[in-house]
Amino acid sequence: MTDTQTAYNLALDYLYSFVDYSLKHVSELAKADFNLDRMFALMESLGNPQTMYPIIHVAGTKGKGSTSALCASALRAAGYSVGLYTSPHLEDYVERIQVNGQPIAHDFLIELVEEIKPHVANIPKLTTFEITTALGFMAFAKSGVNAAVVEVGLGGRLDATNVVTPNVAVITSLSMDHTTVLGDTLAKIAGEKAGIIKEGVPVVASPQKPEALDVLERIAREKHAPLTLVGRDVTFEMLSSSLEGQSFRLNDNVERLTLNVQLPLLGSHQVVNAATAYAALKASRLTISNAALQKGFSRVKWRARFEVARREPPLIFDSAHNDDSFARLRETLEAYFPSRRVYLIFGASEDKNIPGMLREMKPKIQKLIVTRADHPRALEVEKIQQLADQAGVAHEAVAPVSSALTRALDLSAKDGSIVLSAGSMFVTAEVMREWKKRDSIIR
Repeated sequence: MTDTQTAYNLALDYLYSFVDYSLKHVSELAKADFNLDRMFALMESLGNPQTMYPIIHVAGTKGKGSTSALCASALRAAGYSVGLYTSPHLEDYVERIQVNGQPIAHDFLIELVEEIKPHVANIPKLTTFEITTALGFMAFAKSGVNAAVVEVGLGGRLDATNVVTPNVAVITSLSMDHTTVLGDTLAKIAGEKAGIIKEGVPVVASPQKPEALDVLERIAREKHAPLTLVGRDVTFEMLSSSLEGQSFRLNDNVERLTLNVQLPLLGSHQVVNAATAYAALKASRLTISNAALQKGFSRVKWRARFEVARREPPLIFDSAHNDDSFARLRETLEAYFPSRRVYLIFGASEDKNIPGMLREMKPKIQKLIVTRADHPRALEVEKIQQLADQAGVAHEAVAPVSSALTRALDLSAKDGSIVLSAGSMFVTAEVMREWKKRDSIIR
């Protein structure tokens, strides 16, 4: 192991030595002490690097990562130096902090961690995510970015990223998720997400169910924040779609212009995300031409979003992990592979609505390959099997994840069904790592 690898591992050990709520069980998450006082104190101590560049701040249940990636890609096409902060990562921690489309170097993270340590030492009870968020803001300032896109980690109102005053606040599709923390109704969840809306700062929202939209409109009014709503102010119509990508016509009903857009991301929900990203960029007051928007959108890369890793028999990586996103995933499968069923490599965190996910996907499931990621919040295989029994879904248990992939590929080789990984980002990340190893050996 090189000196850099050793130092990088030590830096990660330091970050993980703090409370990391993404690794905690739901019972601990529900009683967590979420507040922004620690984060404001840390940013003040660091000289408030988050104020040194304009920010697009993105919250939502689904689509916030894709929308963030689309915004960042378009800004790069317009000539900006762009920071992108997202979570979680798939393979390497530094994926969370990107500059101009690339994760920051391990050396850079090591330097940042050493710099932040004395500041962290003075502020009790900081969490892993809070410190990582601060590292992201520092990295962007030191890299001289002149625009940043920042994805909310959880919720919005009390999320560590909510120390920013952005150029625009964006709220993507809202649905039921993290109910123990954010609330057990769509209205409560919308209230938490709308916590990123700031006084007088423009807001952009994806199409929402009425219960959620009522909350967003009310809070936007209270904050005197002009609201752009996709589906009303910005509309779209599909032109064509294939596994190569999709094209759609975007209509800006305020500016009275029409734009044809090419998108490599698959699924009709990604068209909604692209329309949301367009509206966000227009509301951000950052200078960006329509040509740069079109170029940036056509070049966007965002892993594990209906990512077709192999065409025949198909192997697909996806990040769907609630019932609403599974509904979108099923619709996308129907659109691109209407007559094919799936061997679904499936694991989930303990707080997820597994019956809802299985209900949405049941018409497409040939067999559920139940597995468990190497993650403390991953639900036991036996519990998922019980739920699969109740749902009437054929299943078998295969662990670890590498063996689950082998089993699914073997079954697929016999009947040509799709191999699909979804239900948990952690499972899909492990499937992707295993496939990458096998693919490199084959080549």
